[in-house]
Amino acid sequence: MKFEKPLIKGKLIKRYKRFLADIELENGDVIIAHCTNSGTMKSCLETGAEVYLSPADNPNRKTKFTWEMIKINNKWVGVNTSNPNKIAYNALKNGTIEGLTGFNEVTREVKWGNSRFDLMARNKHETCFVEVKNVSMKDGEYAKFPDAVTSRGRKHLTTLIEVKQQGLRAVMLYVVQRTDVEKFTIAGEIDPDYANTLQKAIVSGVEVFVVQTEVLPESIEIIGQLPFVLHQL
Repeated sequence: MKFEKPLIKGKLIKRYKRFLADIELENGDVIIAHCTNSGTMKSCLETGAEVYLSPADNPNRKTKFTWEMIKINNKWVGVNTSNPNKIAYNALKNGTIEGLTGFNEVTREVKWGNSRFDLMARNKHETCFVEVKNVSMKDGEYAKFPDAVTSRGRKHLTTLIEVKQQGLRAVMLYVVQRTDVEKFTIAGEIDPDYANTLQKAIVSGVEVFVVQTEVLPESIEIIGQLPFVLHQL
């Protein structure tokens, strides 16, 4: 995924009210940027750290910038939670994720019953529903999800189980937006209900994929898959 417009550099002053961040630009101006991440952003907040922002397309939007990434320990970490959906869509269309290839139709935001999935991929052999989650939290060598209790995330897993019960393919895709981790696991200490629901989903036949991306000011690209360590649940 390449950024359509050049990003704007600054430094983080503070993040507050979940969806807002004060940023000091290189010219000394202080602006308010939109933060798409509703979680705690544990392990990816550091006052004074370098950040990059994208300019808003809508001139009527109250916040004129969106916070895209932050530099932690000299590595860029993606914090825009809308980007993983774009990355996953392109990856399924281009067949760049091993195990999720061969689809000739990929659609975003597809209704299924009373729910809506991030992606639906099809070929003449199967229909696959995919739910995508952003991962930015680091704990040692592990990337972890979630960084806050997520009832919405549990609902998505329950619906994936229902999809599988209907004989369709169901996939939970985690997109890790940092390169300083080697494995992925679930933060059961933060949300044990989510961890337990994912365990049930796996037993039901829901597939789990974890891709790692390299985040740069020019683009965010998949560089491989991370092992999913079940014993951490």
